[in-house]
Amino acid sequence: MTTPGNELRGLRGVGPAIERDLHRLGVRSVEELAAADPDALFVELRRLAGGPVDPCVLDVFRCAVAQARDPALPAQRRDWWWWSRARKSGRLAPVPRMDGDDASSPRRSR
Repeated sequence: MTTPGNELRGLRGVGPAIERDLHRLGVRSVEELAAADPDALFVELRRLAGGPVDPCVLDVFRCAVAQARDPALPAQRRDWWWWSRARKSGRLAPVPRMDGDDASSPRRSR
């Protein structure tokens, strides 16, 4: 059970689908999310999905974790697309690879 102020949907970018993904990954509160590694969450979601997941989900996870860890996070960093731009420009680590990934195949939506 979540308490007021500890709800995942209170974070920008966390809608019903991302909340379901986080619950599937065992994350049920902002406190739990703050302790999580967004890249590890993404890799586990890919494993559970049995294949590719849109890399923008990684950006949403990174954004949500940053918000959970820092309630004073600057407004622009509360938007998942800031994290997409940072990843695509090389300022952040690229999408984590998994065993069996084919470097030549594009990642598709889940």
